[in-house]
Formats: sequence, structure tokens, C-alpha cells
Amino acid sequence: MKDGVNGVALAVFILFFVAVTVMGFLASRWRRAENEHSLDEWGLGGRSFGTWITWFLLGGDLYTAYTFVAVPAAIYAAGAAGFFAVPYTILIYPMMFVFLPRLWSVSHKHGYVTTSDFVRGRFGSKSLSLAVAVTGILATMPYIALQLVGIQAVLDVLGVGGGENTHWFIKDLPLLIAFGVLAAYTYSSGLRAPALIAFVKDTLIYLVIAVAIIYIPIKLGGFDDIFAAASDKYTEAGAGGLVPAGGSQWTYATLALGSALALFMYPHSVTAVLSSRSRDVIRRNSTILPLYSLMLGLLGLLGFMAIAAGIKVENGQLAIPQLFENMFPDWFTGVAFAAIGIGALVPAAIMSIAAANLFTRNIYKDFLKPDATPAQETKVSKLVSLLVKVGALIFVLGMDKTVAINFQLLGGIWILQTFPALVGGLFTRWFHRWALLAGWAVGMIYGTVAAYGVASPTQKHFGGSSAEIPGIGEIGYIGLTAFVLNLVVTVVLTFALKAAKAPEGVDETSPEDYTGEAGDPGVKVELPPATAGSAH
Repeated sequence: MKDGVNGVALAVFILFFVAVTVMGFLASRWRRAENEHSLDEWGLGGRSFGTWITWFLLGGDLYTAYTFVAVPAAIYAAGAAGFFAVPYTILIYPMMFVFLPRLWSVSHKHGYVTTSDFVRGRFGSKSLSLAVAVTGILATMPYIALQLVGIQAVLDVLGVGGGENTHWFIKDLPLLIAFGVLAAYTYSSGLRAPALIAFVKDTLIYLVIAVAIIYIPIKLGGFDDIFAAASDKYTEAGAGGLVPAGGSQWTYATLALGSALALFMYPHSVTAVLSSRSRDVIRRNSTILPLYSLMLGLLGLLGFMAIAAGIKVENGQLAIPQLFENMFPDWFTGVAFAAIGIGALVPAAIMSIAAANLFTRNIYKDFLKPDATPAQETKVSKLVSLLVKVGALIFVLGMDKTVAINFQLLGGIWILQTFPALVGGLFTRWFHRWALLAGWAVGMIYGTVAAYGVASPTQKHFGGSSAEIPGIGEIGYIGLTAFVLNLVVTVVLTFALKAAKAPEGVDETSPEDYTGEAGDPGVKVELPPATAGSAH
């Protein structure tokens, strides 16, 4: 590690950071609507984004600082097991093609802003809607925290994170500044800010990966040497490897499948989808988003490159930033760090907006102020988006960051428990609302308790997301086990409750609501302002 501050890299990093900050504030004027004081505008960008804006927004949303920092860090530490992220992002898009257009149609028809809005309307249950909302907020908090960990890793390698003996306030000041900037432009511009910044973020990431995948292997003697060095390290350590060991293959498969099922349950994923202008935009995106999976596979190879380059770090999250600093000229190190930093800002903004929308629509409006006007909803959402980010910041400053990936995996265990209510509800109303609530509770309790019992070298509790699968004896992803339990409880109780003729609640949707396209009766076309031109 170089001593002191890397001045050139820091200057380039700050330049990009300032540029996207300005873009974030200017975004409030981009495609401005007549009525800005509504959640449709602030929280969903007017529901008017076309194919390319949605592609960049979803890419910026799903491929985060977690992707850039934690996935290669997992590969650096544990070998090919870290590649679970590649098959899981491949599994996602066929599922997205099947169920998200249905969610878009019914949400457009009824003005739903969140998944909880849909669940309440479909099953006539405020308590089930509340459960989905609370889970969404809970699962999003550690995910936002993970983005801040990504920024912090970059600042540490740049030399502005302070040493171990530095006062905590001075040490964390750069992170606090970045957080303050993010909070300010999200508050003022809503979803338009990350949508605009996503163009810069994704362009930078593609550029950095293209350069890294060509330039670093040339400096290290080619991929043969890189794989050989990685294989030697894993053999010495007696763990991991270029191929997952026999005992870990269940873990790999269940983690990939469980993560895939969970990703589009996250509030921020749904927010980006609902901001698009038509069903076709979502379908087109499900066919072109796999380009990011190709990028992710290449990104994973950086973990092997860090081993071949002899990177030695106590905190694995620093491995890739340190690789960049060691291998690239200072000015391009600044570009790479800017890609990671901005790669954290875009999803953190969308996540805080999505969590704020859940609170406003499904807690504040449903339980505290049923007669809230659209302007009041927007004001509350803006304030809550700030509070969510403060919560995430406390999460980062107060918890062990060496296992950043577990932050997100814990959120995945929780959010997966909303799958039966959301995806099940999009295709059938057979499930009983009380059965769904009971299944959710069982999944949440089992998942949390099982995760609490997992230890790691740095943590006594919540040290990982894999545990023994009851009845099988193999080690698997806790989230998927909890999901199966959830589903079993839901199905069994649905039979029992239907037999007992328990009240089922009122369904405010009708079958044609799930296939409606913009322009159909009752599904209004919400075009961008005439001055903005086409979104495509």
C-alpha cells in the first residue's frame, strides 16, 4: 500500500464526484412535470422512462458497489464460490420477463407505488401489506450500508480514510461528506437524480472493466499465470479453489437460486421497474440486462488478479481498490475509484427512495394519516429518505465491515419471505391472506435465528448466510430454506383456512388489470413533458 494520500487519484475522484453531484441537483429540472408534488413524480420519475433510461437505471440499481467491491473480494478470499453472483444474475431475467410486466400493468392501472400497495389491493389485508413494507425497509437498510462500505473502501485506499488511531470523526469525515451530498440531491431531485447519474456510473464501470481485463493480465504475465497463482494460494490454504469443493456445491446452488428469487423482491428493483413507461420497456430490458452479467463475470476475475498481483490486505473489501492503485497509473486509479464511488451513490439513492415510499404509502398513509394529500406524501417520503440513509450510516459506523457481503445476504434472507405474497399474488388469489402472513412470520423467524447462529472468524453472530438444511444434512442458503418453510406453512394453512371458510378479504383488481398496456382503457399514458423529447 502506498504511503499517504494519492493526490492525482484523489483529484480525479473528486472531479467526477463533483460532476455527478451537479448532475444530481440539475436532475430536478430534467423532464420536469407540471405536478412535482406527488410520489409518482418524486419517487417514480413520472413513470415515464423509456428503454435506455430504464436499462441504465436498473443496471445502476442492481449492479452496485457491492458488486464491484464485495464479489471480487469474496473470490479473492474463497475462490470460485464467490462466482455464485454470476449464475444468479442469469437466472433473474427470465423470471423478470414473466412476472414484472404483470406487476407494471396492475400498478399502472391502480396507481400502486410500492409492492405493499399491490399486496393490500390484491388480498384486502393491511396487516400483510404492513409486513411486506417493514420487511422491505429492513432488508434495504443493510443494502444501503453496503454502498457506503464501498465508498469507504475507496477512501481508505486513497489515503483519506485516516489510520487506526485517528479520531473516529476525522476518520469518517470523507464518508460523512459523501453521505451528505447523496442525501441532499436525492431529497431535491428524487428518482430523476440516480436515473441521470446512472449514465455516468455505468459508462465508467464498463470502461474500467474493459481496461482492467486487458491491461492487468498483460502486466501479470497473462491469464495462465493468474489462474496458476490463484490455484496455488487456495491449495495452500486448504479451502476454496478454482472449482467449489464437493461439500460446498449445495451452498453454491442454493445461494445462487435464493439470491435470484430475492433480487426483484427488493423495493429498489421494483421502483426502477415501475418508473418505466410501458410493459414493452420491461420486456426489452429483460433481454438486454444480461450484458451486465457478462460484465459481472469479468469483474469476478479481478479477485484472481488480486492474488496473482500479491495483494495482501486484512480487510478483503480493500483487495480490488488496492489492486487498482498498484496496477493502474494514478490518473486512471482515480477514474476506477470514481466508478466504484458513483456505483455506490446511484443504488443508495434509489434504495432510500424505495424505502421512503414504502414507509409513506404503507405505514404513514395506511395507519397514521389516511387522508394525506399527494403533496404531504411526497414531503414525508423526502424526510424518510434522509432518515433511512442516517440509519444505514449508523449501521456502517457501528458494525464490523470486514464481511460486507453478509449485510446484503441477511437482507436477502428477509426480503425473500415476501415472494409468495407478491409473485404468488400476481398469478393467483388462491393463497389465503392469513396463511401468507403466517408463512412470512415463520420464514422471517427461522431465517433470522439461523443467521444469528452462524459464526465467522470476525463475528460471533450473523457471520454468514449458510447453515445446515433440516432433513437433508447439506449446508445451504438460509434464505432458501426459510422460503421453503414459508411456502409449506402458507399452503397448509390456506387449505385449513379455506375449509374453515375464513374471510378472504376484497380483491380490488380484476384479471384484465394484469395484462393492460399504456393507452388501454383505465391505463393512462403518462408521457414526459413535450419539451423533453423522446425517452428512447
